Amino acid sequence: MKLEIMPKQRTLEAEQREEAMEMSGLELWKHEKPPKIFPMTPLSAAGCDEAALVPPLNFAMVDDGIYRSGFPATANFPFLKSLNLRSIVYLCPEPYPEANTEFLEQHGIKLHQFGIEGRKEPFVEIPDDKIREALKVVLDVRNQPLLIHCKRGKHRTGVVVGCLRKLQKWCLSSVFDEYQRFAAAKVRSTDLRFMELFDVSNLKHLTASHC
Repeated sequence: MKLEIMPKQRTLEAEQREEAMEMSGLELWKHEKPPKIFPMTPLSAAGCDEAALVPPLNFAMVDDGIYRSGFPATANFPFLKSLNLRSIVYLCPEPYPEANTEFLEQHGIKLHQFGIEGRKEPFVEIPDDKIREALKVVLDVRNQPLLIHCKRGKHRTGVVVGCLRKLQKWCLSSVFDEYQRFAAAKVRSTDLRFMELFDVSNLKHLTASHC
């Protein structure tokens, strides 16, 4: 008997396919420790929502105990539960949805919100102070395992991860390659410029366990 897929599930799968196609044409960067991008499990193959482990859009492992993604939908909750998260670093200014907040409360996950506006160029202004505060949360092992996310997991999340990579002493070309891997055709020159100029000197004491 053919399984019926609800419209909401179809929409989620369509978005996942769109993201995969958008990212598929880019060549993988070459450095020692590329992030691990997790394959997506179709809901229809799992038989029911509860049994499905569906990662959020643009989900990947950044480092041990550090993950990145786009905004998690309710269909992603079983997958997030499997990560045993302690914290979520949320980079958007909008209030966290009620369903997501309830999920965090049920599983003892702490929300750290840093409201960074997601405007398009040329009106983008990246707040240096919020990026630094977000990195302090990310690098505190007491908050790990944790998930960093914004809306699509591209620009705001990409900038935070890019600045983290500078702290980990990645060369700038590898930092840019990783950012472009997730941003695809929507690379923002202001993001690249911000990461290039970001001063990591007063954060280096936080990175002993990650370099």
